[in-house]
Amino acid sequence: MSGVPGVPRSSEPTPDERAGSTSLGDLLGEVSRDLSTLIRQEMALAKAELKESAGKAGKGAGLLGGAGYAALMAVLFLSIALWWSLGTLIGNGWSGVVVAVIWGVVAAILFAVGRRSLKQVDGVPETVDTLKKIPDTLKPNGARR
Repeated sequence: MSGVPGVPRSSEPTPDERAGSTSLGDLLGEVSRDLSTLIRQEMALAKAELKESAGKAGKGAGLLGGAGYAALMAVLFLSIALWWSLGTLIGNGWSGVVVAVIWGVVAAILFAVGRRSLKQVDGVPETVDTLKKIPDTLKPNGARR
């Protein structure tokens, strides 16, 4: 009988009884199996989440690519319209040069802003520092000095 009157005792031992009869090797084996199961489950979860995220990212990247192409077409046709409009005032040859110079200035500005932005990127300094310390950790105590 268990501690509750009228309720039959189950056939499995209580945790206290099991702890008293289980060896340390068996306990370590259980911990190892449980840890292995936990790691496998976490890896499966991470794979599922990454697969879902990659699908969404791929769809988003495709849509952004389409938007970029549409923007390119809009800029192209607006440039042609500007070329024709200026052509009525200063001739088609010179209007083509003016449109090309305008796009050259836009390209130079975008290049300068992008270059300045890239120079401000720090990278991953903490990760690099940690990776540099790993070989020191693996050396014996006397060799770390």
